[in-house]
Amino acid sequence: MVAFPPDRTGTWLRAIEECDPVEVRGRITRVVGLLVESSGPAAGIGELCALAAGDALFGMAEVVGFREGTTLLMPLGTMEGIRPGLEVVATGKPLTTPYGPDMIGRIVDGLGVPLDGRGPVPGRRRPVTGAAPHPLTRHRISKPMGTGVRAIDGFLTLARGQRLGIFAGSGVGKSVLLGMLAKRCEAEVNVICLIGERGREVREFLERDLGPEGLARSVVVCATSDQPAVARVKAAFTATAIAESFRDMGKDVLLMMDSSTRLAMAQREIGLAIGEPPATKGYTPSVFALLPQVFERAGTSDKGSITGLYTVLVDGDDLEEPVADAIRSILDGHVVLSRDLANKNHFPAIDVLKSISRCMSDVIDDDHRKASRELLALMAIYRENEDLITLGAYQKGSDPKVDLAIKLHERWQPFLRQDRDETSAWSDTRAELLKMGQSTKPAGAAGRAK
Repeated sequence: MVAFPPDRTGTWLRAIEECDPVEVRGRITRVVGLLVESSGPAAGIGELCALAAGDALFGMAEVVGFREGTTLLMPLGTMEGIRPGLEVVATGKPLTTPYGPDMIGRIVDGLGVPLDGRGPVPGRRRPVTGAAPHPLTRHRISKPMGTGVRAIDGFLTLARGQRLGIFAGSGVGKSVLLGMLAKRCEAEVNVICLIGERGREVREFLERDLGPEGLARSVVVCATSDQPAVARVKAAFTATAIAESFRDMGKDVLLMMDSSTRLAMAQREIGLAIGEPPATKGYTPSVFALLPQVFERAGTSDKGSITGLYTVLVDGDDLEEPVADAIRSILDGHVVLSRDLANKNHFPAIDVLKSISRCMSDVIDDDHRKASRELLALMAIYRENEDLITLGAYQKGSDPKVDLAIKLHERWQPFLRQDRDETSAWSDTRAELLKMGQSTKPAGAAGRAK
């Protein structure tokens, strides 16, 4: 047996793996709605295929299923010009995205194609699909991540590697909150994924909410509402893959996905098109299988961390609708934005009583924990008696706890309110919280903020 020189074996093997000596082709037999049916080629689910007629390329499509000997595909772009008889050429590869430091400050679409007019992104590419870190290789969550937002840092402390849902109806300040987090969070890199956004809102978010300061430390992946369902779903995978590449470099990454609900809607379109049975509110089983596949890829690894913030657009402010309920069960906590607070011009409209961070207790000290719990208890008491207090029906002295809640209400309201251009350091937020917490103790009680 002839042995290859050790220094060349790897190069030759890679060259063999990358070569494609045989083209596998099929032919379109039918086009129904968003679905393309083809007799062949022999390709697997998730593989990209070119739709062509001779040398003319009509676009790329992804294999999404099979039915009675036919291959089901969905184009990644427009359906214009696609017709029976076109050739379907298998590429043998899934969708890939560029990654690396050169991505910072760039804006790409759901397929990793630049949208900012700055030309292609140099460097290597990686598949957008991937597996979540092995459970036993994940480091325990142990460090807080300051966000610069007092309501979150004080009462819903975010941890590095945590996955948190932001539940909001339309028009309650969700985009503004995301912009505040992107500019002030302690993460080293932001990856922002916009799924199903109106075209008008994309530029508004980039210029008004994110700004040059936020973009300078971010990668933005955008798939607007007019894009095919496959492209919108792929945007979530592309953004996650980019975030994973930075995590593999040992960085702490903040991944923001807006919105998870529109991701579910896009997957529902795909599922219904290929014949899946509709389940709750028309959502297909693949929707509820897709969500954990996306969310579980965030978190800690043996190298770095991805802290995931996933917005959930709740129809009619219904927090119990199927997708919202499923997402809440998967994630490590949720932040609820209240329409009532927004109507009172209270921004960010975070309802701390309806929100929870399941990792908070693992990353804060006892003083912080006690102060937040005592203040939340007083907030709950105030809310229960708010109608009586507002009407003037409550008599001072009737209940010492209610009296204390009324007294501290004037202090926690300014604490929870914050302008979009206002920031608060983690240490300052903690110090102010502990100071308010001391006011909940009886006169002369021991306890000192550390």
